[in-house]
Amino acid sequence: MSPSLVHFIPIVTTLLAIPFALEIFRRYRQFPERLHLLWWALGIATYGVGTLTESLTTLLGWQEPIFRAWYVSGALLGAAPLAQGTVYLMLSRKVAHTLTVLLVLYIVVASVAVYLSPIDYTLVEAHRLSGKVFTWQWVRMFSPLVNLYAVVFLIGGAIASAFRYSADPATHHRMWANVFIAVGAILPGIGGTATRMGHVEVLYVTELAGMLLTWTGYRMSVRPAAAPRPAEAHA
Repeated sequence: MSPSLVHFIPIVTTLLAIPFALEIFRRYRQFPERLHLLWWALGIATYGVGTLTESLTTLLGWQEPIFRAWYVSGALLGAAPLAQGTVYLMLSRKVAHTLTVLLVLYIVVASVAVYLSPIDYTLVEAHRLSGKVFTWQWVRMFSPLVNLYAVVFLIGGAIASAFRYSADPATHHRMWANVFIAVGAILPGIGGTATRMGHVEVLYVTELAGMLLTWTGYRMSVRPAAAPRPAEAHA
């Protein structure tokens, strides 16, 4: 099967991930005490690594090392660092550190399984990535727990923040920022589900859309709140 136009979408997503990750990291350098920014920068970077492996598969064809890197960076690390950033933003530093240790240990164990599993080459497709090629299909059971973690903290945290900021008209831009971030986080999850059903092309589209929405939401969230009007300031 030759790659179609949709298979080249991850190249665009990868190119967007680079300046986005650098933008967040520069802000972290300005405020090094805000560890959530470091995790978000790492999250966008690993997001870009995942789309880079998809890009290389389009350009070079299916390669075992690229496939394994895709599974680790996408299925296991796709949203986990972003979720961990929200953990550091919303929970105590002690709880966040504990969850970091547990998350890292889990991903290390899962990654080892990914790299040790034999591959069923009869199921390999030239320009399509799918976990169905694992001989050890139980390896694919690691990702749902990581995805659930991301749903609870990344998506749940964004939704909770949106409700909190909705109460004050001066912070409505942050409400919408979190709406964009929540939707941006949901879309790749939908694409991941489609990939499990054999439609990896859906993932490529939702990854790009998710990246654009998340970047929009981030930009809105760091924008200063609007100053109150004179009448409001003296109310």
